[in-house]
Amino acid sequence: MLKYRLITGPLLLALLLGVILLDNWLETAPLSNWPWLQRLFHGKPYLPRGIVLYLFATFVVMPFAARELSAIFRLQGIATRRTLTTVAAMLGVTLSYVIPAGTDAVTAIALMSTGMILVFVGALLTFSQNRNVEGVVAAAGAVMFAMVYLGLTMGLYLALRRSHSAWWIVGIVVTTKACDTGAYFTGKAIGRHKLIPWLSPGKTWEGLVGGVLAAIAAGLVLAWLSQALLAGRDQVPFETAWWWAAIFALVGQFGDLMKSLLKRGAGIKDSSSLLPGLGGVLDVLDSPLMVAPVAYWLIMLSGPY
Repeated sequence: MLKYRLITGPLLLALLLGVILLDNWLETAPLSNWPWLQRLFHGKPYLPRGIVLYLFATFVVMPFAARELSAIFRLQGIATRRTLTTVAAMLGVTLSYVIPAGTDAVTAIALMSTGMILVFVGALLTFSQNRNVEGVVAAAGAVMFAMVYLGLTMGLYLALRRSHSAWWIVGIVVTTKACDTGAYFTGKAIGRHKLIPWLSPGKTWEGLVGGVLAAIAAGLVLAWLSQALLAGRDQVPFETAWWWAAIFALVGQFGDLMKSLLKRGAGIKDSSSLLPGLGGVLDVLDSPLMVAPVAYWLIMLSGPY
């Protein structure tokens, strides 16, 4: 298990870095080099910011995550349609990305609400088409859960990308996952006192402390790298990095426990076996998804950023 974890983890990090590098590069690559692409975007000089992240999140990550979430619902006795769950998750990401940045607040809320209402009505119609009312509300609620839990949380990273470098997303994800890694190894080494034994028997208070310290260490290293390699408001001061990292760590652990709640209800240990040593896509995303709204508001409400 540990051997596979040490292989799969770095590979996923390399994949994320590759997506980020391509996303950052295309942000400054003139579309005049590709006339057909410039025509597609109505003569704009550059591609929209974050388009690579959007495509990756929507068409690579969401289908796998929605498939695993559908399986969890099914094991809990909730009717589900994998395609509908996937569309709901993808729509959540898309709405977060495509609503123009200059849209007034009321219109933006109306657009988001309309999308959610369409998903809800579509789910009700889909699950009641056999003239059976039993479980329809639960099934429709599961689809809405997928839209919020997967789509809208992931969409907040794309919303952040509108005004910030993609390296911020790397920093948030790496800091959050550093807590997971630190908690795992600390818990294995010295873990004695169970955190919430009825929900996640493997988690300990010692592991939580070790995870938070690992996240703080990662946050400080990333702050140093930002000051050495990045410019302007993409630089994170040390006095900010450490407590942001601690918050990301604690919220991320809450996300991990929330996912455990879903899995325990379904009677499974991992959401799938897609990623050797790590489980499924949801087992990797659980903590970053919950951190997304907290990170977004921390950054957007901090004056220098």
